[in-house]
Amino acid sequence: MTESNQELLKTPCYDLHIEAGGKMVPFAGYDMPVQYEMGVKKEHLHTRAQAGLFDVSHMGQLKLVGKNAAAALETLVPVDIIDLPQGKQRYALFTNEQGGLLDDLMVSNFGDHLFVVVNAACKTQDIAHMQKHLPADVKIEILEGRALLALQGPKAGEVLKRLLPESADMVFMDSRVVDFAGAQCIIGRAGYTGEDGFEISIPGEHAERITRLMLAEEEIEWIGLGARDSLRLESGLCLYGHDIDQTTTPVEASLLWAISKIRRTDGARAGGFPGADIILDQIVTKDVARKRIGMVGLGKAPVREGVKLFNTQGDEIGVVTSGTAGPTKGSPIAMGYVQTQYAVLDTEIFAEVRGKKLPMLIQKMPFVEQRYFRG
Repeated sequence: MTESNQELLKTPCYDLHIEAGGKMVPFAGYDMPVQYEMGVKKEHLHTRAQAGLFDVSHMGQLKLVGKNAAAALETLVPVDIIDLPQGKQRYALFTNEQGGLLDDLMVSNFGDHLFVVVNAACKTQDIAHMQKHLPADVKIEILEGRALLALQGPKAGEVLKRLLPESADMVFMDSRVVDFAGAQCIIGRAGYTGEDGFEISIPGEHAERITRLMLAEEEIEWIGLGARDSLRLESGLCLYGHDIDQTTTPVEASLLWAISKIRRTDGARAGGFPGADIILDQIVTKDVARKRIGMVGLGKAPVREGVKLFNTQGDEIGVVTSGTAGPTKGSPIAMGYVQTQYAVLDTEIFAEVRGKKLPMLIQKMPFVEQRYFRG
């Protein structure tokens, strides 16, 4: 299918984006706002200073229902799902038999079911993967037509408390089902910017009304996909299909924090997920040929995805997978992969842009301090 305007799907907030002057582009089969009249840089800085509202309704939302849902899902991810407390959510990874990453996802435990959010471009594949591998007593309910909005920024908690007082005592990675202005919504205190914030799943028929309630608050502005990308990169967060994919293992991707101790070699429920032998061996031996690293440019020119990386001798050692001007950081930043021996902090490497070798320093991520609300 070609992504023409006639064939693109529309989110429940589509008319609001047009009304707000959103510049619409094809993205994962949807007509999505890449920016608004404020522009990407100002949208980025507004989110860091106040509160930005992102339409992420193109993501896949589903429920897993059945008493064995947690145990069943745990067979597909290197994460502790069985002991995930009710009212909490966790970042998880779908892996393949080669130890590569099929997708990253969020899983919330609501007691009688799990609520799962998967990436837009992967949702058809992810649903098929679950349908193939989950047992018959675990029912997959695809939640069609719901909006998903992300409210992000240092003022997010204060603003949402006015509209939804019961959100005030939530902390990072809490999840709840709430009545929000007469609609049953699913809310989690998390997000993809490194800021405090919430992700709110809203029934489609209530989406425009509740969105207008939020936009009426003076701190909140619409933010497009452009600033969403630069915000997540400053926060050192991976974008599936760019920084991680089916050829990347969690160890290469420096995502060890996302592999639960209980699922590792000495854990009580070690292994049991696709590619476990490969991934667990890499954790123990640290034997990988490449590693994901962060880089800060020593000049002013940004480097973009696909740019090749070189050592001081001029040998090619890796590639950039994401890059931006770094509006908050104030200098170009990038993420990519280099041969493991070069993945050392403060190592100088070079990015080749239009025939010029631009110096960059390998630096720790996140590039900008994360400000999740932990209570």
